[in-house]
Amino acid sequence: MSERFAHRLRLDQIRDGDRLDLVADDDELSSVAKRLGLVSLDRLEAHVTLGRAGEIVRVEGRLVAALSQGCVITGDPVAAHVDEPFSVIFVPEPRSGGPDEEIELDESDCDVVFHDGGTIDLGSAIADTLVLSLNPYPRSAGADAALKEAGVLTEEQLSPFAVLAKLRKADEA
Repeated sequence: MSERFAHRLRLDQIRDGDRLDLVADDDELSSVAKRLGLVSLDRLEAHVTLGRAGEIVRVEGRLVAALSQGCVITGDPVAAHVDEPFSVIFVPEPRSGGPDEEIELDESDCDVVFHDGGTIDLGSAIADTLVLSLNPYPRSAGADAALKEAGVLTEEQLSPFAVLAKLRKADEA
């Protein structure tokens, strides 16, 4: 992650119940858009409440973003809006195990971010949360026409029932 949207918070300054409002400025928007491969990022805000129990920090809040992604078919910009709650837990990096040791993760571990024991990088976690909120295959209004023009068949045209219907029409003719 670019240091431009880092928003590092020292653990010794985090109090249970602290509230933060992070609003990205133009340079930060540009930096995050470049990192995530977005056509543009016009707005990025996070309104969070911090909870702390020892070295564990829980962040709960709301992520709001306005952006454009490139269509996977045409490359045209596709506008998107994100407005959703999120929750991230920062825990100290595990001390055990070597670099080749396999670690088992369950579903509850997916929103866990490790920290170095001194600071958490809230900005990086927010950018990661944003990318997970995006449509992985954005399609513009002209995508279907572009596929048709290229000769790509739709799923309906390729289904076994469509093939059988085509055979039936051929038999009747």
